Amino acid sequence: MPSFLYININMSISHKDLHSKLTLGGLLISLGIIYGDIGTSPLYVMKAIIGEHIIDADIVLGGISCVLWTLTLQTTIKYVLITLSADNHGEGGIFALYALVKKTKIKWLIVPAIIGGSALLADGIITPPISVSSAVEGVKTFYPEINTVPIVIGILFVLFTIQQFGSKLVGRFFAPLMLLWFGMLGVLGIIQVMKHPEVLKAINPYYAYHLLSIHPEGFYVLGFVFLCTTGAEALYSDMGHCGRKNIRISWIFVKITLILNYFGQGAYLIHHEGQTLLGLGGENGNPFYLIMADWFQPFGIVIATLAAVIASQALISGSFTLINEAMRLNFWPKVKIKYPSELKGQLYIPSINWLLFLGCVGVVIHFEKSSNMEHAYGLAIILCMIMTTVLLNYFMIMKRVKLYFMVPLITIYLTIEFGFLIANITKFAEGGYVTLIIAIILISVMTVWFFAKKINKSYTQIVKIEDYKKVLLELSNDLSIPKYATHLIYMTNAGRTDEIEEKVMYSILRKRPKRADIYWFVHVNILNVPYKTEYKVTEITEDTLFRVDFNLGFREPTKISLMFKEVIKDMVRKGEVDVTSRYESLNKNNIIGDFKFVLSEKYLSNDSDLTFFEKVIMNSYFFIKKVSLSEESAFGLDSGSVKIEKFPMVLHAPENIGLTRVQ
Repeated sequence: MPSFLYININMSISHKDLHSKLTLGGLLISLGIIYGDIGTSPLYVMKAIIGEHIIDADIVLGGISCVLWTLTLQTTIKYVLITLSADNHGEGGIFALYALVKKTKIKWLIVPAIIGGSALLADGIITPPISVSSAVEGVKTFYPEINTVPIVIGILFVLFTIQQFGSKLVGRFFAPLMLLWFGMLGVLGIIQVMKHPEVLKAINPYYAYHLLSIHPEGFYVLGFVFLCTTGAEALYSDMGHCGRKNIRISWIFVKITLILNYFGQGAYLIHHEGQTLLGLGGENGNPFYLIMADWFQPFGIVIATLAAVIASQALISGSFTLINEAMRLNFWPKVKIKYPSELKGQLYIPSINWLLFLGCVGVVIHFEKSSNMEHAYGLAIILCMIMTTVLLNYFMIMKRVKLYFMVPLITIYLTIEFGFLIANITKFAEGGYVTLIIAIILISVMTVWFFAKKINKSYTQIVKIEDYKKVLLELSNDLSIPKYATHLIYMTNAGRTDEIEEKVMYSILRKRPKRADIYWFVHVNILNVPYKTEYKVTEITEDTLFRVDFNLGFREPTKISLMFKEVIKDMVRKGEVDVTSRYESLNKNNIIGDFKFVLSEKYLSNDSDLTFFEKVIMNSYFFIKKVSLSEESAFGLDSGSVKIEKFPMVLHAPENIGLTRVQ
């Protein structure tokens, strides 16, 4: 009888404890890594709302009122209170949410997941440039003629270069700096509000309503108001780093300081009604810097620049996590992943890092100034928010939330977000096309990869291992055939332990008969939970044929060489397998036998008769595959012990080509 062995290689962190604990350390960490994007929004939101127009008190009060209620409805209620409850074993983000709702078996939910994930990645290319540029441009207060583009690119280069070392060393400085940043926001705002308390009228939502429904510039302003909440999606994605309760409590402090700063900027602007930002501060007429005392401005510029770098760091790390999840869910080609520290979930993806850097440099060179970037910002991320709302709807259905609560809630948020989308569409021609084009490219890659994997799976021939047990045993003992390896290991996609791909049997028996003492079939199963590392061993035939199933969370690294060694060590310790060489001279000296992995690499056969859709998908798939990570690197295998075999992939092979024999 087959024996079954279940082993936990590495115990998962208790995410229940993570989300139930409220600690001072957790609160400080959340300040350092959660609120980067939202936290730096005062650098550019009010500046974007006013633009080059004459300062109008109605627009200022209406704009601040819109900001207040956007942060309340969108960030506080939707994300901090509701969406954070939709965690996948402690982890958040649109792919983690999709992994949850995938259990509903509704196939089209793949669409909002791919669109949302692509839009969030596209946002990652515009956030670092706009945050760093807005901060650095404060230098123009003292040196109006200085070209800040090289400075911004230099800061971005340093930022992306240090990613390979991980954020462990610099992470300890993030929390104190962000605490200083938010404290500065609050104090600067209070000083202005105390001078001009009439700005507090904007708490009344009537001013937001008046701006949007009556003022001719109202709906146009809404596109810039949205910039105050763009970091809410990243906030949800970073939930697993410090816990739900710490985020919810720290958000109270963060929101208060943000609102105070927005109201402080508004108070200053109302007091200067009839003027322009250009007239008040020259080319760098940014109300964020204008509310500072002259003596404090140099310090403010330095603190703002550091905060912008931290905000960018958080979004870059989030992009790595997002790509890692996309790979595990078969949305993205395999790319090289490095783990710069022992911290759970911390990773570095070189190809994504430098693609992001090139994208950021392109944005900086193309737009030059943060005021120009504001037009490109927001269009992609609102798509992500709408997709999250759609998935959240199905999460609530799955959790059997009452319809009288769910329907009005989802309707309200879809209405709000489609309103933001319509307002942001006006930015398309002024720069919004940049992030939208990037998002479309990312959507195309994810779509091609997903459907190609699906087509590939549908044309994979699966056979029963039972039908081949006898011949494999005889092959293993056939001394007339040269031994290929002591241990021969095949990676398999077959989900059942009693099945295997036909190509594996073809490789062992027909391509070149491969005699081995022990045959191993290894299957990697990616789970819908983020962190789990366990395996199961099935003994198919005694001492000759084994199958190992690794069950890995979608955020776990795939290091099959290391994991397989752990399996062998455990089985040897328990006396379940003998791995010493079967060669007599080596066996009596207890020399361990050799291990050989065999991987199959498919190519599209010329015999395939494809539909137009299949031709586009499969040709694109094999083109992307050429520039993506090799199979052995993706599985974490040592290249010296791997044999690659090429197999033709035949789709819709013609049954009869009509040959006629002649004499």
